[in-house]
Amino acid sequence: MTHRWLHLRLAAPLVAFGDVAIDHVGPTRDFPAASALTGLLANALGLRREETSAHQALQDRLVFGAMVIRPGRLLTDIQNAKLEKKDCGWTTWGQPDVRTGDTYDSPHRRRRDYLADHDCRVVLRLHDLPEGPDLDRLAEVLDRPARPLFIGRKGCLPSAQLFAGWLEGENALEALKAIGLPGRAFWPAEEGGGTVRDISDMRNWRTGLHGGHRRVSEGEIA
Repeated sequence: MTHRWLHLRLAAPLVAFGDVAIDHVGPTRDFPAASALTGLLANALGLRREETSAHQALQDRLVFGAMVIRPGRLLTDIQNAKLEKKDCGWTTWGQPDVRTGDTYDSPHRRRRDYLADHDCRVVLRLHDLPEGPDLDRLAEVLDRPARPLFIGRKGCLPSAQLFAGWLEGENALEALKAIGLPGRAFWPAEEGGGTVRDISDMRNWRTGLHGGHRRVSEGEIA
């Protein structure tokens, strides 16, 4: 059975496809996680953070594959911040965001990895359910999002239109091949081919914690 697939181009001067974070270290992977795509689409739809059931339902419906067209250069940002009790934050709603915490005794330090000039493509469809958005709705909100979109972190603004058109294929691998560009890719393991491995990219949106892993196949598309 041939499916219609949403083609996304995730390209920016800096992108961050968050991997499993430990302590203050925030690494990045080469491909977007299921949770990252869920957050991107939910932001475009205008879902609020506390609408956890809607986020979870959207993540559970995702079927996707991804391919790196142009590998980015790893860039590591070491951040040091010492916040005072009186410090205020800039907002978009017309008044400063005042801190309620106390002054830090020492700087807050963390490491964040990015990919510079990375170009990743995603092919995506949804399991059919009677409720929730369909692919046409997602294509619409990606072009006219409810809020500004970013690729991983708020400083990672897209350099190209995210919605790159429609593709057809029996599965994610065939849809990736339909892009017509070479690259390193992954797709659902049940489709066969490639090297099978486990990835931890699921989120439990109700608890905000790690939500498990899944099996994918990885390989080169000529």
